[in-house]
Amino acid sequence: MRIEIKSEDRMGISQEILATFTGLALDIQAMEVSSQFIFVHLTKSAISFNKVKQVLMSVAGVDHCRAVDLLPSESRERHLRALVNRLPDAIIDIDENACVMALNQASEKLLENHQRHKGVSPLLGEQLKGAKVNRLLDIEIILPLLDKASSQNVDIAGQSYLAEISPISEQENSSGAVISLKSITSLGRQISILQTRDAQGLDHIIGQSANIQLLKEQTARFAELELPVLINGETGTGKELIARALHNASKRQQAPFLAVNCATLPEHLLESELFGYANGAFTGAQKGGKPGLLELAEGGTLFLDEIAEMSPYLQAKLLRFLQDFKFRRLGGTKELQANVRVLSATHQDLLAMISQHKFREDLFYRLNVLNLNSPPLRERVEDIALIARHFVVLAATQMNLQQPKIDESAIQLLSSYPWPGNIRELQNVLFRAVALNEYGDISAQNISVALAQFKRTEVTGVVEFKVENELEDWASAQAKFEQQLISALYPYYPTTRKLAERLKVSHNKIAMKLRQFGINN
Repeated sequence: MRIEIKSEDRMGISQEILATFTGLALDIQAMEVSSQFIFVHLTKSAISFNKVKQVLMSVAGVDHCRAVDLLPSESRERHLRALVNRLPDAIIDIDENACVMALNQASEKLLENHQRHKGVSPLLGEQLKGAKVNRLLDIEIILPLLDKASSQNVDIAGQSYLAEISPISEQENSSGAVISLKSITSLGRQISILQTRDAQGLDHIIGQSANIQLLKEQTARFAELELPVLINGETGTGKELIARALHNASKRQQAPFLAVNCATLPEHLLESELFGYANGAFTGAQKGGKPGLLELAEGGTLFLDEIAEMSPYLQAKLLRFLQDFKFRRLGGTKELQANVRVLSATHQDLLAMISQHKFREDLFYRLNVLNLNSPPLRERVEDIALIARHFVVLAATQMNLQQPKIDESAIQLLSSYPWPGNIRELQNVLFRAVALNEYGDISAQNISVALAQFKRTEVTGVVEFKVENELEDWASAQAKFEQQLISALYPYYPTTRKLAERLKVSHNKIAMKLRQFGINN
């Protein structure tokens, strides 16, 4: 029987209430006192609650009393346990001797599965409390526990988990620790979420040109197939966006999508990043080892960008993995199996690299089972207006500016420019144009200023001139050169005045040449 008693806050009233319980020969199991409230837990008795209430209400200053299901501390403990049990990660509370004090339902289930996996009769529920945690798990606990958090990789029921050990100290004395066990698969999903700012599907590939429509159709078709895909395309054409769209359209969309750029890491770091490393693999290695992307991407997709930059050693190791999807961690002896789909991308000509013995031919055929080509911007000029308006809206939103319109003259200039940096360059130009724009609509003048600032070094460089055998004479060769020169510079200096200043000739001469060569002024 649990009772809540509300009373006046006066001296001696608590003793009078306790005296009533003594008079009724009732044993008190627990009591909690707060301002104007007393909560008591009485042992089971033949005396009814109504009889107890009648006696309590006779005490001067008692306002009311009622039966309750739980004392406040019991209620808090129940809420805390419900909260901990709802956590998806396994949580184990240990004392200063590394004995289990408390654990949530996820850890109970995990420990039961681990013991059954080892072929031993499992300890269940309350039986787990008091057991040494390093006897239940292959985890290294160094006593006395230091006041420093640590983490290590542990194998539980045949799967990899990250164990985070957080010591608990009271008045500079260790009173135990909390162990959190997180599966490598869930870690991979969290890393994937951090890598992706928002969902990126086929709808995020902007364009209505025939090239883009074909690319979208092929991507949707390939998403249904569990085969490697090689994505070819120049720098800045959105190869990773295509890879993410393919993943999000596949059956693996709920699993991690993890990407790594093979050009940004030296060989030994890329190896440990992909395959992970075992405990003690090298000096400074994390205790317990570290999972690689092949483990973290379990059930999902691994995207290898700039695959052509991978060293011959790692090419051979990747080829070995792609044969049966088995691998070993760096410095490890245990063979692991991965369930991942491998996508790769490059802006280089892999066939030419094969002929130069810079890329393995057998790896090429493993990666190039299916192939997608991301077209450069100059081959999809009709999409430039759509992409430009998208970037103008995006830039204005990010800079918290009023959204400007982009007029037709600016679109024409953007469409006439060759875009060697493709969509990435177009985005940079438009972001700069939005940032510098002060007069409402974005015009060709704004675009030309942005282009000139981004490409000044290229503008002042050498204009390539090809000599053709069909040239009739000196005058035709000179005219051909002038046409190529003006055509190359005009996108950067889109007025006769600016182009004349750049070439140090008269305004009239530039106007005449523009008309002569049919270049839109």
